[in-house]
Amino acid sequence: MRRFTTLFAALFVAAGLYAQNVIPGGTETIKLKGFVSFTTFMQDQSFKFGNGQNAEWANPPKQTTKKWFNGFDVRNTRLTLVFNGHKKKSQKWKFGGVMEVDFFGGHVGSSLFAAQMPMLRLRLAYMDLIHDNIRIRFGQAWTPMFGNVPVSLSHIAFPLGYGSAGFVGWRFPGIYTYWGLNGNESPVKIRMDFAVFAGSWNGPGSNTDFLNAGNFGSPQTELKFNFIAKKWSAYIVGHADKKNLAPENVNDKSLKLTGLAAEVGAKYHSGGFLIQGNIYTGKNIGQQFGAITQVQDTSLDLHSTGGWFQVGYVFAKKIGIYGFYGAEKVNHKDALAAFSNPRTAHNLYDLMLKYNMRKAAIGIEWLHSSLTYGKADDNIQGNQISLSALYKF
Repeated sequence: MRRFTTLFAALFVAAGLYAQNVIPGGTETIKLKGFVSFTTFMQDQSFKFGNGQNAEWANPPKQTTKKWFNGFDVRNTRLTLVFNGHKKKSQKWKFGGVMEVDFFGGHVGSSLFAAQMPMLRLRLAYMDLIHDNIRIRFGQAWTPMFGNVPVSLSHIAFPLGYGSAGFVGWRFPGIYTYWGLNGNESPVKIRMDFAVFAGSWNGPGSNTDFLNAGNFGSPQTELKFNFIAKKWSAYIVGHADKKNLAPENVNDKSLKLTGLAAEVGAKYHSGGFLIQGNIYTGKNIGQQFGAITQVQDTSLDLHSTGGWFQVGYVFAKKIGIYGFYGAEKVNHKDALAAFSNPRTAHNLYDLMLKYNMRKAAIGIEWLHSSLTYGKADDNIQGNQISLSALYKF
C-alpha cells in the first residue's frame, strides 16, 4: 500500500509539472515543451540518411525485388527544456538556457526488439546571457547558415532537402552572438549574428575525441545579417573554415582544405499564403550538409551549389496544401577527382495535404527523389508515400 501511495503521488506531481512551468528554486522557471510525431510510410527504394522520417535521397543500388516496403516511425518525437532565469533590478544581464533531445540516436543493440527502442540524441544544449538587444550564447546551437525550414509533418528532424537539395547548416558547440542593430519600433528589424564554433570534417578518426581534420584546422566562423518584418524576412550569411587533413604528428601544409560558403534566404507569409526558400554556393562544406553530404579525404576542392523553395496555402486555418522543390549540384570534375562513386546531382519534390486541429495535425505526403551518381552519371529514383500525425505540448 505504501508503494502504491508513493507511486500515485509521483504521478500526481509529474502531471502537475507537465501542465505548467516548474519553479526549481528562487525565481527561475523551467518550461517543458515538445511534440509527439508519428509516421507510417511506403517506399519503393531505400533512402539515405535512412528510411521513414529521415529519408532524404534515393540510395543506390536500385531495388529490383520486393519493390514496395512499409514501416512505422516515431523518431521525430522531441522534448525541449527551456530554462528562464528572472532578472533582478540590480542585474544587467538575464540568464537562460535550452536543452533538447529527440530519438535519432540509433537503437539499443541489434536484437529482435531493437527497432522499438530508439535512443535519445542530443540536439541543443546552451546557455544564454541577455542584455537589452544583445544575446550571447554558449553551447551547442544551430549555426547561422541554418535558415528557413520547409513545412512537413514527416520530415521534421531531417527537413525536406536537408543535406540533399540545397538545405545546409548544422548545430555545433561554440560561441554565438546576436545583436539587434535597430530599435524594436522599426518596421524592419535588423539583427547581426556572429558565431565561432567547433571545427569538423570526417569523424573523430581515432579513439580519442576532437582529433579530426576540423580540430587541427581553425574553428568554423559565420556572419549573418537578418532583416525581419511583420510579413516577410530575409537573410544573408557567409561561412569560412580550415581543415588540416594531415595525420597526427605530421606537418604537411599541402594537406589543408579551406571551406567557404555564402547563402541567401527569404520568407513571405500573409494570411494563409506562404512562400520561402534559400540558395547557397560554396566549397568543402560537407560538414554543414553541403555537396549532397560528402567529405573528401584529399586537399582537392569540392564545389557545390543548391537551393530550394516551398509554396503553401492554408484554407480557413484548417486545410493546408504545400509544394516543395529542391536541387543540388556538385561540380562534376571535382567530384570525379575526389570520389570513386560520387553523388553529383539531386532533385527532390514533395507534395503535402495537411489538416490542422489546434495543437495537433495530420497530413499525407508524397516525396520523390532523383539522384545522379557515379562516373557514368547513372540515375536512381525513389518514392515515399506517408501518413503523419503530430501533437504539440
